[in-house]
Amino acid sequence: MRQFSEREVELLGSGWEWLQFDFMRLAFLAILLITPLFGILGTMIVGRKMAFFSDALGHSALTGIALGVVLGAADPSLAMILFAIGFALLLNRISSKNASSTDTVISVFSSCSIAVGLAILSKGGNFSKYSGLLVGDILSVTPRELVYLAVILAVTLLFWICCGNWLEALSLHRALAKSRRIPVTALEYVFAVLVALIVMLSIKWVGILIINALLILPAASSRNISQNLREYHFFSLVFALFSGILGLIISYYTNVATGPMIVIVASLIYFATYLYGKKIA
Repeated sequence: MRQFSEREVELLGSGWEWLQFDFMRLAFLAILLITPLFGILGTMIVGRKMAFFSDALGHSALTGIALGVVLGAADPSLAMILFAIGFALLLNRISSKNASSTDTVISVFSSCSIAVGLAILSKGGNFSKYSGLLVGDILSVTPRELVYLAVILAVTLLFWICCGNWLEALSLHRALAKSRRIPVTALEYVFAVLVALIVMLSIKWVGILIINALLILPAASSRNISQNLREYHFFSLVFALFSGILGLIISYYTNVATGPMIVIVASLIYFATYLYGKKIA
């Protein structure tokens, strides 16, 4: 029978025994990187009313992978990322030209994209190899992938610091932003590419079906109770981190997939902040 070390006994007694497993420690570190990333990006997406846009990007992942498989790529993930960038640029172009029908156009592209991806990947009954992408598996993250996440977080923080005010101005009024000599078109394309990269690189651990929820819920919850932009960004980060950590711990003890559990916690926070915001309004 295995003898526990003093450190393991201490963890078992304090309720932190899940940290004794390497895969849980890596997942915990991944949560500490992914959730702030989504908290920051989510405020920019919600502010620019791009929730539907990011959801369509998530759905396009299947088509990207399918194209990679058809082309015989050694790593279909690269094809997925390249397709998502092109998809994001195309949607951004359409949005800027047809503002009145943007939601309809994005819905058409999203539906077509996921249908084509499912059709190709399901041919010959091979879709089971890719079904894990639907819900993700953050417990499978590796040390090298943690480095990638840290780099993505650093790039997002840099973009937020340099262009956050420009994005806020753009979300308020496009013409006003142009009058202030803000490079509106370039900013929109750069932001679209950034969203595409983050969504695609995170899908493996978060999942296609729920990645948009993790992007939107912390920011939406923060908006319910925030009085200014500083509170808006701060609470979004706090809610994202809290949802991620609590969801990971609950999933460990309940043997439920981590991604969906994080979304459940984030959803409860949203409803709580919504009721609280209505109460103090």
